[in-house]
Formats: sequence, structure tokens, C-alpha cells
Amino acid sequence: MENKTSTPSEIIENKIFLIRRKRVMFDRDLAILYGVETRTLNQAVKRNIDRFPEDFMFQLNSSEFRAWKSQIVISNSEKMGLRKMPYVFTEQGVAMLSSVLKSKRAIQVNIQIMRTFTKIREMIISNKELRLKMEALERKYDNKFQVVFDAIKGLLLAQAEEKSSIDNKKIGFKIRK
Repeated sequence: MENKTSTPSEIIENKIFLIRRKRVMFDRDLAILYGVETRTLNQAVKRNIDRFPEDFMFQLNSSEFRAWKSQIVISNSEKMGLRKMPYVFTEQGVAMLSSVLKSKRAIQVNIQIMRTFTKIREMIISNKELRLKMEALERKYDNKFQVVFDAIKGLLLAQAEEKSSIDNKKIGFKIRK
């Protein structure tokens, strides 16, 4: 039974970015999903800052912010709210937000976000396993094909030697003196 406050995982997936080799969500995107203002979300976090170490939440620096802006299309209305460098939350930070924002909507959205992070992690693991299997197959077949290549090379060398021995035989007439 779907809840009216549920958010499709595709929307959440599109709000997850890779910054500092961590999958993060922006404070403003989380605020929209939770149905609160960004300012309200950040105030709640600042009141409970001990719950958010740097591996849970961090503020972008200007170069990270420029890189993020260059990767996505941002309309002017979206840029207007960005007077400060935004905060981003890792998966653990998003989980901690549920203890800070205590609304039913925040809890439901948090569950969806956690499921989405898990889905992404499982996809990455499965892709890694697939890549490792492909590499193992390549090595296996590289070894088998090496035998074939060696046999072909041997035939080519034998053919080249045979041809060179034919070339050494002189063709034509000998003049006796």
C-alpha cells in the first residue's frame, strides 16, 4: 500500500551526487523531499551538530560548488536561493536526519532514501562482480588464444623458412667454360 508521501526512487537517485568520493545529497534537495525549508533543515542540524561529524555532513568549498554547477543545468530561480555554499549529507548523515526531523513525512522519505542508497550500493557491487567475471573470462580465453596464436606463429615461421629455402635455389642456365 503506497503512502501519499512516498517519493519515487528515480527522483531520489537523480538527487544523489558523487562528491569527495562519497555519495551525497544536497541540503536543499533533502528539504524539498522532507517538505521543509532549507533554512529549517540547516537550523535543526546546527542545533544537533554533534550528531553530524564530517563523514556525515560537510559544506562544499567554492571549487566543488563550481564543478557541481557545471555538471547540471540550473535555472536562475534555482540559483537565487544559493547565497551560501550548500551542505551535503552522506548516507549516514541522511539517516541521522531522521532523529533531528521528527515528522512522519521525514520518516517516510528517510526510509525511501535509505532504500535508494542500498539499491545503488547493490548495483555497484553487482557491476563490480560482473566486471571481475569478465576479466577472469578474458584471462582464461587469452591463455587459450595464446596457444592458438603460438601455433599460427609456428606455421607462419615454417612457411617463411620453406619459402626462403626455395628462394636460395637458383633458377636459370649455367654457362660452362
